[in-house]
Amino acid sequence: MEALTLYVGQGNFAVLRHGTESIAVDTKWNAESEEKIESLVNRFLANRTLIGVVLTGLDADHADPKGLEWLLEHHEPAWVMYPKYFKDTDNAKSVFNVIRKFERRRENTSNPLKRVSVRLDQMNKRNLDGLSVEFGLELFSPHTEDMDNSNNCSIVLKVEGVGDDGFAYLITGDTENSRWDRIVELFNRALAADVLAAPHHGSKNAAHPGMVLAVEPDTVLISAGIDNQYGHPDPSAVAVYERVAKHVFTTNIRGGVSWLTICEGIEILTGEAT
Repeated sequence: MEALTLYVGQGNFAVLRHGTESIAVDTKWNAESEEKIESLVNRFLANRTLIGVVLTGLDADHADPKGLEWLLEHHEPAWVMYPKYFKDTDNAKSVFNVIRKFERRRENTSNPLKRVSVRLDQMNKRNLDGLSVEFGLELFSPHTEDMDNSNNCSIVLKVEGVGDDGFAYLITGDTENSRWDRIVELFNRALAADVLAAPHHGSKNAAHPGMVLAVEPDTVLISAGIDNQYGHPDPSAVAVYERVAKHVFTTNIRGGVSWLTICEGIEILTGEAT
């Protein structure tokens, strides 16, 4: 199993691959580095099926219509997952316009596009069966009790590669500490994962110490933009991660770095993706 964390500025775009399948996580697009993004993703997906796209939220730094359209046009995933809540913004409308466009295009074909909208309080179980052969998918959020802002409507999902050469990767979106309180209370060590995609680009308001202890990651991956206006990743958040994880990597260094994380035996190794 491998994970590609792309530098796309202040936003998130990652791709996981294992066996014959891949899953994209968020679709932030960066026009300035478009060719590099396309090259990295195309090579990473070579000879594999992009089975699905997970949009952790509907804000533009996670669900970029341009990135989503590029994936749907060139890699034809079977499904698009997103949190089930109403967001009345131009970006959300554009995202669903893109989805509808490809639903119509693939209607009455052997590969129709499926929507997977998720919310725990409207589901019978947290394991999302039938979406992948190579990956197990376990949902932890969102839930209506804490959907008080768009960040806390984010998807929290563990993606785990099946077999000895897989690892567990925890997707977190922009989930804030106020929501992590409840997630940790309910699930605690069920959150355990080898790799943690840091919530909210390394914000101090999302680096929940109890969550990090429950996940106990070997590696933390932070997606943030160079000189971003929010100061992400916050040094205090990085310190929380470094107290538990062996390795912490951020994309907003050396002009912007994309990272490749692989499972090598019992080790999780990360190096620059070129």
